[in-house]
Amino acid sequence: MKIVIAPDSFKGSLSAVDVAAVMKQAISKALPNAEVVSVPVADGGEGTMDSLVTATGGKKVKVVVKGPTRKDVTAEYGVLGDGKTCVIEMASASGLVLIPAHERNPMVTTTLGTGELIKAALDAGYRSFVLAIGGSATNDGGTGMLQALGMKLLDKQGESVGYGGEAVGQITAIDDALFDKRIRESTFLIASDVQNPFVGPTGASAVFGPQKGATQEMVEELDRGLTTWADLIEKQTGVRLHDQAGAGAAGGIGGAFQAFFPSSMRRGIDLVIEHTHLEKKLVGADLVLTGEGQIDDQTASGKTPMGVAEAAKKQGIPVVAIAGSVGEGIEELYQYGIISVFSIVKGPMNLEQAMEGCSEYLALTTEQVVRTFFAFRD
Repeated sequence: MKIVIAPDSFKGSLSAVDVAAVMKQAISKALPNAEVVSVPVADGGEGTMDSLVTATGGKKVKVVVKGPTRKDVTAEYGVLGDGKTCVIEMASASGLVLIPAHERNPMVTTTLGTGELIKAALDAGYRSFVLAIGGSATNDGGTGMLQALGMKLLDKQGESVGYGGEAVGQITAIDDALFDKRIRESTFLIASDVQNPFVGPTGASAVFGPQKGATQEMVEELDRGLTTWADLIEKQTGVRLHDQAGAGAAGGIGGAFQAFFPSSMRRGIDLVIEHTHLEKKLVGADLVLTGEGQIDDQTASGKTPMGVAEAAKKQGIPVVAIAGSVGEGIEELYQYGIISVFSIVKGPMNLEQAMEGCSEYLALTTEQVVRTFFAFRD
């Protein structure tokens, strides 16, 4: 029998690589003769770079940049096995994981470090980029990234504005004379599962601002700022971001790529499936196990379990999803090929306890799932 393991990370507890290792060991305990193929994956958020670098035999390069609050952080970019393609994971330089929950404030957080990471890769000679933009702490419309790459954003006095979401509404002019010319020589593939527009009730600020620390008053100010920024971009470039799908990704950085970079957007999980050759590795499998920290009604928007299930369904292979917690709306996942969803939590406990025991609970659940699934098979 053949089992393919294709999980995402359990954020805050285990990376996708670690999840796959735990699952594989548990399966070997239950079914010592099974062929187990591990394919750690991601959907454009944290872990995407690791997944792509691992799958292609690439490498990672450390760079000190300004984090979301402009404190120095050590970020990384990846180089795929072809030696030519650079993977930038936005969360590494401008991610929520870099800020304690009580300090999150999208009025001040900036994408400056993401721009510095791109500049470092350009300096190293790379011109083909994959940008994984999930997990951002920012809502600055990509302005910090643009500033790091030489674009001057000016206020009504002709002075450069500051950084963060609060400064966006102060921009009255764009001076791109010193914008890095190498960008036009490059290609940027943006990995994201977000289709939200730049502004409005389903835009970057309204939908994602609160999880980044925004109050309702902040959301309204951020949305006004992004609207002003979008108006200016349309006037200067002819690109209308206001209601453009995907422009609201990662606090509006998706829109900055659409307006100022030779770029295209693609669902993150599809990109990872392609680079990891998951579909080829699925051939002949009897069962696929996938999972992530939380599975709920948002999972069907293009997150890892859904993407893996879609790939497996093409070959008629059943998929079981294992999660740290299971929320409402999982029924929608059944149409994509997931036959069942299991939570690893084995009794009443708080989040801290669940995360601390994640490896143990994941192993136990995985073992029980495969024992049950194969109980009456030869």
